[in-house]
Amino acid sequence: MKIVALAGGVGGAKLADGLAQILPPEDLTVIVNTGDDFEHLGLTICPDIDTVCYTLAGLANPETGWGRAGETWNTIANVEKLGGPAWFRLGDQDIATHLERTRRLKEGQSLSQVTRDFCKAWGIQPTVLPMSDSPVRTMVDSDEGELAFQEYFVHRQCQPRVRGFRFDGVEVAEPAPGAKEALKSADAVVFCPSNPWVSIDPILKVIKNMDKPVVAVSPIIGGKTVKGPAAKMYAELGIEPSVLAVANHYRTILTGFVLDNADSNIESVIKDLKIKTLVTDTLMNQPADRKRLANDVLFFIGSL
Repeated sequence: MKIVALAGGVGGAKLADGLAQILPPEDLTVIVNTGDDFEHLGLTICPDIDTVCYTLAGLANPETGWGRAGETWNTIANVEKLGGPAWFRLGDQDIATHLERTRRLKEGQSLSQVTRDFCKAWGIQPTVLPMSDSPVRTMVDSDEGELAFQEYFVHRQCQPRVRGFRFDGVEVAEPAPGAKEALKSADAVVFCPSNPWVSIDPILKVIKNMDKPVVAVSPIIGGKTVKGPAAKMYAELGIEPSVLAVANHYRTILTGFVLDNADSNIESVIKDLKIKTLVTDTLMNQPADRKRLANDVLFFIGSL
């Protein structure tokens, strides 16, 4: 079974890792959100790509899910001491990734080429693609004006109230090389449990017309997100945060929807949307949970 997984953030990275534990490498392509990429301290930083890659390589910080395990913070501590911006916490090992990426991009290499080389260096066998080689930047319309995503998410800690989102540059962005081919040969597309608004939507704005079965895993359990601001965003946009809200978000393209046992009482409502459902344990607290959930998702896809 060939799968294309759309991913962003920690939840997306975890399910991508679970799928990678089951599928042959040639049967899994992970397309990653780049809408939250930005330039900081002169470096090109790709948070979602790095989170997915560090997770697949077994290098991610097990406590936070992002950043590197065994990280040290000498560089950013000295940047702060010298009066530089330290609100985006870059670890010493992580900085090496950004330094080398920035160097290669300035030489004229594409982001997909750099990502491919990094995956090879880290021993990652499935294909990992940015959604596009062209810059797309997520802008948050808030009650304090329009904010770049990392300004909203990290610097302002998601405190401003959200009114909407804009993806700067998406009109001219093309899918990264290999993305269309992977989708054409795939048996199904999986939306990992990532933020629908700022992780999956940017990818869908670039990669359109998926003529394949699509299965989404809800990032919301019992009206709350395991990690990240998705539930807060839904509430501020006037939508009650729930698995039903997520299913409605994707309803025009969904074949199947995976929700947690805690939300089993909503399954019949989602079925009324003509979406097939799977109720299971979607929490991935331990590494073994990733493979378990991935197995459930793949079995569900096989039954569709």
